Amino acid sequence: MFGYVVINEPELKIKDYREYRGVYCGLCQTLKRRYGPFGQLCLNNDMTFMAMLHMSLYEDEETGKEQMYRCLLHPTRKLKIYENACLDYAADMTLVLSYYLLRDHWKDDRKLRALVQMHLIQGKVRKLTHRYPRQFRAVKNYVFRLEAAERSGERDLDVLAGLTGTMLGEIMNWKEDIWAEMLTDIGFYLGKFIYLMDAYEDLDRDVKKHRFNPLTAYKVQPDFEKKIFSMLDLMMADCARSFEKLPLSLDVEILRNILYAGVWSKYMKIRSDRNKTEEVKDESL
Repeated sequence: MFGYVVINEPELKIKDYREYRGVYCGLCQTLKRRYGPFGQLCLNNDMTFMAMLHMSLYEDEETGKEQMYRCLLHPTRKLKIYENACLDYAADMTLVLSYYLLRDHWKDDRKLRALVQMHLIQGKVRKLTHRYPRQFRAVKNYVFRLEAAERSGERDLDVLAGLTGTMLGEIMNWKEDIWAEMLTDIGFYLGKFIYLMDAYEDLDRDVKKHRFNPLTAYKVQPDFEKKIFSMLDLMMADCARSFEKLPLSLDVEILRNILYAGVWSKYMKIRSDRNKTEEVKDESL
């Protein structure tokens, strides 16, 4: 479910790209500091977006510090990275989500590596359940309710996507303060978008492996692509509407780049690849 909330790099100014990398690399180092090298393997763009959003919203409260850091993967020059409470929270949520993602990989594909990694972080995740009982409860409820819905053959996309949305909304709502409603709404609509994108990306593979995918029944419809785009567009429009209500002061253009352009990068690639596959099939007839 990770990897959809990304920047549209060609549309970013160089200084904004460096700023984004500062948050991304800051989250990477925070994961390492809190959870070791394996924590870094859980790094993703989705939680980077959340950290940057919180840093912009809570600028006066959670300033933290900046430092110059030379990464082993980019040794030619030092990079500015951040260290603050927003990144600490994002790292903690990254680990919780990664645990259940690994559980999903083990359950679906019986990947031994996923099972080993689950056991490696199980103790750390257990500690986080006491620190963030509301968020952990939301993630756990989401996992089991989604599994139950899939076992029952639920096909209502709004119900299924809404489960992911409810979970991500609780995670986005960090402090349960005056911004809680807007942050929850951003997470809710973004979560629905992520669920539908994930189903859209996995559709052909799930059909081939006879696995559950709520889009299977829609795939044969002649206006399938149009319906998918319309649903995704509506979800992001609602997400952006809530986003624009927040009194953000930092990195607003980067955050807009992600919500208005970056999230569509994966969709455009998937659709382009699917169209090429269809063209090849037509030519072989």
